[in-house]
Amino acid sequence: MIRSGDWYDVAVITQQQRFAGLSPELAQRLLAIAQALQERRIDDAERAVIAALALAPKHAEVLHLFGRVQCIRGRFEPGVDTLLQARAARPDDPAIYADLGSAYEMLKDYGRARDAFRRACELGPEQASYWFNLGRRMFMDGDTEAAIPALEKAVAVAPKHAAARTMLANLLRSDGRTAAAAEQYRRIIADAAPGTGFAWWGLAMLKPMPLGEADIASMRRTLQAHTLSDADRIHTGFALALALEQQGDYAGAFAEMQTAHALARRSEPYDAAAFSRHVDGILEAFAPPATRAAAAQGEEVIFIVSLPRSGSTLTEQILASHSRVEGAAELPDLGQVIMDESDRMRQTFRAWARTHAAEQWQELGRKYLARTRKWRERRPRFTDKSPGNWQYVGAILAMLPEARIVVCRRDRLETSFGCYRYMITRHPYAHDFGDLASHWHDFDRAVRRWKELYPERVREQVYEDLVADPEGQIRALLDFCGLPFEENCLNFHATERRVTTPSASQVREPMRRDTARAGKYGALLDPLRAALGLPPWSPG
Repeated sequence: MIRSGDWYDVAVITQQQRFAGLSPELAQRLLAIAQALQERRIDDAERAVIAALALAPKHAEVLHLFGRVQCIRGRFEPGVDTLLQARAARPDDPAIYADLGSAYEMLKDYGRARDAFRRACELGPEQASYWFNLGRRMFMDGDTEAAIPALEKAVAVAPKHAAARTMLANLLRSDGRTAAAAEQYRRIIADAAPGTGFAWWGLAMLKPMPLGEADIASMRRTLQAHTLSDADRIHTGFALALALEQQGDYAGAFAEMQTAHALARRSEPYDAAAFSRHVDGILEAFAPPATRAAAAQGEEVIFIVSLPRSGSTLTEQILASHSRVEGAAELPDLGQVIMDESDRMRQTFRAWARTHAAEQWQELGRKYLARTRKWRERRPRFTDKSPGNWQYVGAILAMLPEARIVVCRRDRLETSFGCYRYMITRHPYAHDFGDLASHWHDFDRAVRRWKELYPERVREQVYEDLVADPEGQIRALLDFCGLPFEENCLNFHATERRVTTPSASQVREPMRRDTARAGKYGALLDPLRAALGLPPWSPG
């Protein structure tokens, strides 16, 4: 959404220049409009700017403020038109470009958004928010190499810009620059700014994890603060849990996890029965399977689907070590194609999936391939590792009949506890043992059904098998994907690429056999074992 911003602070365009050609009375009105926008008094701002527009319909600042109001109201297309008129009248104003960038983002015109943010930075380099928006956009576009220097500019201009520093630290961590990431996280904590919880959690994700006794004491003091936001409290709690686990205090770690999950569940409720019905509907929509696209399309993509904490990042790292495969990580494109089609059809995915003909599936496949074209610029094939795509295997193979689906599996207890042990955003089932077990069973039955329907296109990659026999499993994986064996895939940990998941550090190490955690918590996890249909813990 377009925000009111700090337009009057931009030194490139002085207040005198901004109001040039206006009467003192009208200039004062525009100041009042800007103040109303900052205070979120949108009705007042809209009435006043419409009145100002009648008096000065071609003035750049009047158009600028009117364009802001339109965008805040959600009228982005006319808002862009108005902002373009303002830009034509005052082409060197960085604030107009910044607002254009935000409006283009809302219209999903990300290329123009990025160009507008870049121009805002060129014209107003002293504004940290411009650099942050440019870096954020670059990161969301998958261009993290360019995002890092933009975010570095943001924190250089505004050292206490916690959001920019947090994003920078996260990108440095994904780039393997552990010491630099830790420095950024600790700077956020030292500044005691909002967002310290994310900084503690970022430190807890580093390998080797740097949190010690002094940090544990500091986190406990932080959690006692009454002014701490829920988000900071949750992330600090999870970081404290991992720090206690590292100290061997498993009961203390488990208690912190429970407290953090209880708080998270309040803002992220989950209806397990409703989700099970949703999965039922999807499986019914593809029984029998949908008519596939006639075109032999989709060989370019290897989908990696799974529950979190199941070895999907490791599997992608292995495939991305091949000379013919680009590791694209978790892409939003399949979900967006399905969502756009649902909007176009004015039906749920489950409804139109039952009736789509081959040519309709073919067109959706073309849209997906067009959206992901950039991932084939360096190498002919790419991975799409969005875990939740396990729900859409039927749609994937209707759209892209030549695609490969690799389903990553791990021991059900380790998978479920792995989800519980980490703070994984937008996975509300992870906050409760019963919900975790229900979600695992939904995943399990869906995958079994997809395997029955598409045995030649779906491969189950079992984490424990991969650890026990790396070369044999990697050869079989490459063969399934139609790729010749390459030694680099065995030496996946030496492959240099950015990894943004919690497993970022792990995949830069040789394969380990000691990643199981559940046994260390003993009988504390018996309620989860029972929900998963497993016997209680037995020592030894």
